[in-house]
Amino acid sequence: MTAWHAEWLRSVDRSIYMDGRPHPSPNAPHTWAGFSTGKWEGDVLTIRTTHLKEGYVRRNGLPRSDAATLTEHWMLRGDVLTVAAIVNDPVYLTEPFIRTTDYELDLHQWVPPYPCQVVEEVDRPRGVVPHSLPGTNNAVTDFANRCGLPVEATRGGAETMYPDFRAKIGAITSKCIAAQR
Repeated sequence: MTAWHAEWLRSVDRSIYMDGRPHPSPNAPHTWAGFSTGKWEGDVLTIRTTHLKEGYVRRNGLPRSDAATLTEHWMLRGDVLTVAAIVNDPVYLTEPFIRTTDYELDLHQWVPPYPCQVVEEVDRPRGVVPHSLPGTNNAVTDFANRCGLPVEATRGGAETMYPDFRAKIGAITSKCIAAQR
């Protein structure tokens, strides 16, 4: 097989080249689907995608740069297909972003058509791009200020999942309380 074409929920048509071709140069055009190559490693299909346009890893705003790569491992065990997706991004991520999804085969499943309803999700005039000069974006600290939290606790990142981060935030909070007295 030279290429496999995949599409999900009418998204971008994605070609996965299975013939061992190399990825293009870093200066080649970046697309929404990127450039994907796949190979079998035993009974696991491993797909590597480069040349992705800047976008979002998550809808809540975790950005993805055009330097990001996506590695997927597709594993079939009985009637369950597991897809493990790993995003590496040297610009926005300090550690890989890993997600797994399981799909169970159901030959009798029927997914009814669903009507799409247009909803205005962004409450600003069309064409407006929010922007701020470095150090002037108050939105970065709004949540922390509103909830009485140290800004560092609201910025996310890999370090926030480790137990020693709690001690660090405690020390920052103590300094903030002392400064307010």
